[in-house]
Amino acid sequence: MRGYVGNTDFEWYQHLRTLPDLDEVNFWKPSGAVFKALKPGEPFFFRLKKGRNAVCGYGIFARFAQLPIWLAWDAFGPKNGVANMQALIRRAAHYRRGQDTSPSTLIGCIIITQPVFFPEDAWIPEPGGWQPNIVSGKGYPLTEGAGLALWHRALARDVELNPVATPAHPSQPTLPGMGQPAVGTATPDQPARFGAPQLVRPRLGQGAFRLAVTEAYDKACAVTREHSLPVIEAAHIKPYSDGGEHIVTNGLALRSDIHRLFDKGYVTVDEQHRFVVSNRLREDFDNGKIYYERQGQALYLPGRPDERPDAGFLAWHREQVFRG
Repeated sequence: MRGYVGNTDFEWYQHLRTLPDLDEVNFWKPSGAVFKALKPGEPFFFRLKKGRNAVCGYGIFARFAQLPIWLAWDAFGPKNGVANMQALIRRAAHYRRGQDTSPSTLIGCIIITQPVFFPEDAWIPEPGGWQPNIVSGKGYPLTEGAGLALWHRALARDVELNPVATPAHPSQPTLPGMGQPAVGTATPDQPARFGAPQLVRPRLGQGAFRLAVTEAYDKACAVTREHSLPVIEAAHIKPYSDGGEHIVTNGLALRSDIHRLFDKGYVTVDEQHRFVVSNRLREDFDNGKIYYERQGQALYLPGRPDERPDAGFLAWHREQVFRG
């Protein structure tokens, strides 16, 4: 079990601290360099640089993706730590030091879920052994030494800021933002005792869900294999508003027109993962030829079986949404 301490700017922290109901953030890198320091479910700590030299929060690493700036903005909006896409382009251009930067420029996106940001008077000193020449960040084992001390301090700080009346499995590590009381008493020099660090299943937000589904289907529509990224969308099989989850098995990568028809119940997917078009499409609009041509066609599914659409969610869509 490892954690990672990533350098960031005060402006990024300050902007995100003001956003309500924050479920995910994009800790973006101006280069598209791949991030491999953590497994999904391991903690990522935010360290302020430029003389502040303190950990201002943390969250759970969900995934990494190389994205054009326009898609990073489209997926995460202000959760990128800036007010608008032009500001994101300007910030990326600043760090890219004169390299051409446009909406199509690729940046590295480290997606962090369940983020917690501490107020200034609750910042945590940077971990022991930190060197001032570290540019991007540094990984630490969480089972000993500076990494374990940082993990315990972050959990204890979270508890102090978000107390609850009844502990929930207090011997286990808390999830960010859950505010589960610690075992024992926390002080700055004697962090509270928590259970051994364990992987936490990241609770994906809408942006991370979109990336996860799009990548699972190789950035192409499951029906048409269209791969023009601006028109590929992550469709919820069971909408979040109806109790569906932001998980890959509750998603399909669909071209925008097919996504719309899926949401309105004019198309669905059968038990054998075949594309089904309702007769209502022809009856209601006297049209739909290009969709009926694909009637019965097998969907292109993710290579990983654990990312393929859940049978229960598909059955719900056929029973509750499809206009059969």
